[in-house]
Amino acid sequence: MEKGLISVDRWSQGSQAYLLTHLHSDHTSGLTSAWSRGPLFCSRITAKLFPFKFPDFDLSLLRVLEDGSWYSVPLVSPSSGSETVVQVMAIDAHHCPGAVMFLFRGNFGCLLYTGDFRWEADSERAKKGRTILRDALKNDVIDILYLDNTYCNPSYVFPSREVAAQQVVDIIASHPEHDIIIGIDSLGKEDLLIHISRKLKTKIWVWPERLQTMHLLGFHDIFTTKTTLTRIRAVPRYSFNIDTLESLNAMRPTIGIMPSGLPWVKPTKGNANLFGSLLTSHYRRSRSSSNGGKADEMTGNLRSIDRFHQYIYSVPYSDHSSFTEIQEFIELAKPINMKGIVSASACYVEPLYYFGRLCGVRQTSQTLYVKHEKEEEGKRVATNESKYCFRDFNPNAEKRKRKNTALGVYLSRVSALRRKRCGAKIVESESSI
Repeated sequence: MEKGLISVDRWSQGSQAYLLTHLHSDHTSGLTSAWSRGPLFCSRITAKLFPFKFPDFDLSLLRVLEDGSWYSVPLVSPSSGSETVVQVMAIDAHHCPGAVMFLFRGNFGCLLYTGDFRWEADSERAKKGRTILRDALKNDVIDILYLDNTYCNPSYVFPSREVAAQQVVDIIASHPEHDIIIGIDSLGKEDLLIHISRKLKTKIWVWPERLQTMHLLGFHDIFTTKTTLTRIRAVPRYSFNIDTLESLNAMRPTIGIMPSGLPWVKPTKGNANLFGSLLTSHYRRSRSSSNGGKADEMTGNLRSIDRFHQYIYSVPYSDHSSFTEIQEFIELAKPINMKGIVSASACYVEPLYYFGRLCGVRQTSQTLYVKHEKEEEGKRVATNESKYCFRDFNPNAEKRKRKNTALGVYLSRVSALRRKRCGAKIVESESSI
């Protein structure tokens, strides 16, 4: 396939069709209400949320992809002017409402782009997704798997979201006289909040824009903007920090809960060393404990929870796949080759480093990637790496040169800045390779 046909989560000029995995801001950077560059393909839930995220967007440009169905996208070859067709299927990514993976099929072979995803093998949604993927592939082989490698490191061992959600409930129940602050994003972790509400039989406060999102998702009775109706508040993640918790505790006893695969919160200047070496220590402790970590995972025992500050708990509730789940997904997909879509993270590793042996061809030796850092506003932060596009895969070539012919399906290679002061923030760079 030629370049200049399809882009995924990438909004610059040069393609005929554009696909959006989900509505988190790191995947919509460059997309605005004035968009007019071509049709935009997404899931039905994403399409429902779209007008709220992008007021005045021309909704006639949206093309809804139902999960598990093949769609043919007619395109025109930029070089010959002849018609060509790319087939695409959306598959639930289990990441946040509306998030999907994209499976592509055409004369170039078969490609799977996961976007951000959580693949909990025992969940009913993952079982359905597994069936859809197997049925879609039939006798086809995935030539390249573009994989969410956010936690592609053995240090990342955390329980299912169901278990982690119960851990949050147990923390709240053990502090009956405290107000509770939970840090969340503008989309995602709805299942966690619903679980808390149902178990504790209480409403949950959210900010006004978040309430509108909840109503669009069909949740009308659980959430409120009236602080007098509940002691549990879900607040924007960016506002969750030690300074805020200390100020709140000057008025009322309050604890904060950060649900994340990364056990980070915003430190104050005086507490800047609280979290510097704790990124993987929690997971290493759980793996090396006398119980092997499994008992805590299955029972939701609070021993698997870290209390990093007198007012703050970090709970390993993640919307990205753990290391083991990544491996299980690769074993299911059986790709010939794969690449990570997160180019820099707190512990960045290209998937082939650990999982090249699971691919269908002999892989060249891989190098463990170490993030580069630079000084920014007095903080050490990871530098951005580049976006990339699908490249032709040649199993006989030990090295790929940047000038290779592109397959023409462009993707955003998201770069992750894991900042001590800002938790986990994903950003996107504009160059391509």
